Amino acid sequence: MFALFEDAGKFLAGRVMSEAESSMQVELDSGKRVKVKSANVLLKFEQPQPAQLLAQAEPLAAEIDLDLAWEFAPDEEFGFIDIARDYFDEKASTVQQTAALLRLFEAPHYFRRVGKGRFKKAPEEIVKAALLGIERKKQQQAQVDAWAAELASGSCPQPIREQLYRILFKPDKNALEYKAVVEAAKHAHAAPLDLLQRAGAIDSAYQFHWRRFLFEHFPKGYGFPPLAAPAVPGDLPLATVQAFSIDDSATTEIDDALSVQGLGSGTVVFGVHIAAPGLAITPGTPLDQVARNRYSTVYMPGYKITMLPDDVVQAYTLSEGRDCPAVSLYVTLDEATLDVKASETRLERVPIGANLRHDQLDGVITEASLTGQAPADYPFPAELAFAFRLARHLKAQREVVRGKPENFTRPDYNFRLEGNGSGEPTGHEKVIIGTRKRGEPLDLIVAEAMILANSTWGGWLAELGVPAIYRSQASLLPGVKVRMSTKALPHAGMGVKQYSWATSPLRRYVDLVNQWQIIACARHGRTAPLAAPFKPKDAELFSVISGFDAAYSAYNDFQSGIERYWTLRHLAQNGITELVAAVMKDGLVRAETLPLVLRAVGAENLARGARVKVRIASVDELTLDVHASVIDRLDEAPLADDTTEDEAEDGQAAAGPLSLAIDVEDGEPREGDNTAATTPAA
Repeated sequence: MFALFEDAGKFLAGRVMSEAESSMQVELDSGKRVKVKSANVLLKFEQPQPAQLLAQAEPLAAEIDLDLAWEFAPDEEFGFIDIARDYFDEKASTVQQTAALLRLFEAPHYFRRVGKGRFKKAPEEIVKAALLGIERKKQQQAQVDAWAAELASGSCPQPIREQLYRILFKPDKNALEYKAVVEAAKHAHAAPLDLLQRAGAIDSAYQFHWRRFLFEHFPKGYGFPPLAAPAVPGDLPLATVQAFSIDDSATTEIDDALSVQGLGSGTVVFGVHIAAPGLAITPGTPLDQVARNRYSTVYMPGYKITMLPDDVVQAYTLSEGRDCPAVSLYVTLDEATLDVKASETRLERVPIGANLRHDQLDGVITEASLTGQAPADYPFPAELAFAFRLARHLKAQREVVRGKPENFTRPDYNFRLEGNGSGEPTGHEKVIIGTRKRGEPLDLIVAEAMILANSTWGGWLAELGVPAIYRSQASLLPGVKVRMSTKALPHAGMGVKQYSWATSPLRRYVDLVNQWQIIACARHGRTAPLAAPFKPKDAELFSVISGFDAAYSAYNDFQSGIERYWTLRHLAQNGITELVAAVMKDGLVRAETLPLVLRAVGAENLARGARVKVRIASVDELTLDVHASVIDRLDEAPLADDTTEDEAEDGQAAAGPLSLAIDVEDGEPREGDNTAATTPAA
């Protein structure tokens, strides 16, 4: 005797080996013996063989007209044998009974299961709705098949083109467009990205990188709502200084300026003046929400997306010839020893005497001119000379704390695009990659002044008990990263006791938050903790840190990737097929004259720092991948290499698709530089 039974939604048949009161042992065709509860047995039969039963019943089940079966089925509960007898004949065979069971079981929209082998027909309205759903699914599958065939033939349907970035990076796996790409990729045995590229969905590598970034971080576009710049309080006193800023010509968000008073008197007052949007923009206002949604300005070659609307930036930027609202730090120094005697913070209007530009003056304002060994034919010569002397003194002090000097052996790279005007680049512009040596006099002056301000203000905030956002680094040991927190902890990389970010409030939201806290301290002194917008252990501060970290990291990743794209365009535009590079580790090399880290076959077993010549075999501007190999050793012994372990690990990511290592020193961007190693459009 044989038995047909249900096991976990599947129908099986086999020979009954033994039978007890509530169960039986059944041997399947595979030879496996299973224990089956009697309640799960649907049929006992003598003919045909179990394998033949299911083989004959399955095609017969497909022939059963469900509409007809539903019409004849009784309104009350019934068994599958009842339907078999009504549908076939009164003496329905075992095969016919099994076919009825299979057909009823696979049609829950017609017949609801109410027990083992028991069913009840669904109401007419349910059946109609289910049939409409089935028809709709058939039409959807037909659409998927049509789109997949179109993709396979090398053409991209418009709906898929419109959903390209969602399909690739944030897919809705139930969407027809996504299913069509998956189906076409399977049939073509190709990666979805390759398939879409061949089908013409991606016609520009640059637009692919740019639109992907906008899709992920600015899905509603990056335009601003119509918001006016609030007025700064009109009772600010006018400072008795003439300040000057130092930036690149393309910089529009001029956050910082410097001043020097008292030269030749024995006591010098060094001023650091920071643009003060925090005096006008207040927490919780629409402009604050705009800034907080963005967290930072996004920089890239030839363009930028600002944190604040341009007319708002222009209202507070430190433009030449204006008396600009500022939060000023005045540090009183002994002119001879440069020892700090006192510091004071003021809220005031500062006359900006000049906006000095790196790119115009780096070759003019030199160490020789600043130290009296060459003529100083430029604005503020004496002030700049003192600022340079102070900067070198501050740097030396920090290096004592760091335990090692800061090395600036690699330059910063600047990207300039020819032919795009001031609008969005198209990706076809001529790219000019220039360099600016790190640690040059103007660069050093600004960097040290900003570090001085950020560390001084950070200590002052902590002393008054006003919470702020700090950056800290426990040590310079490999793997110890820079972290953001609300605690004033040492920053080993900078060599300072504490370090806040407060000198770029026009382009970084963290700096604007800290500026609000500093303004409260300047206005209220010891009672500032009661008046500051953010109180101790304020959850909002932690929320800002989390959001800023994520956004800033994403923006830097995008900037690095798009700079890598332009570097690869530079190779193509200039026909460069060979590069001189320094070996890093794990087969990575760093180009000597370009901001490019790549993997080179043959570099795996070379010592770090060894100079090699590599030949570029191929470049993929879409994945940002470079295939190269070492063709010559240029030295017998490795050169001194200042690459840290962290930078070497960053280099591994840089050699991969859609990424480029960020050139940093011990995890911190170069202070005072708001061009982020590029020259964005004004």
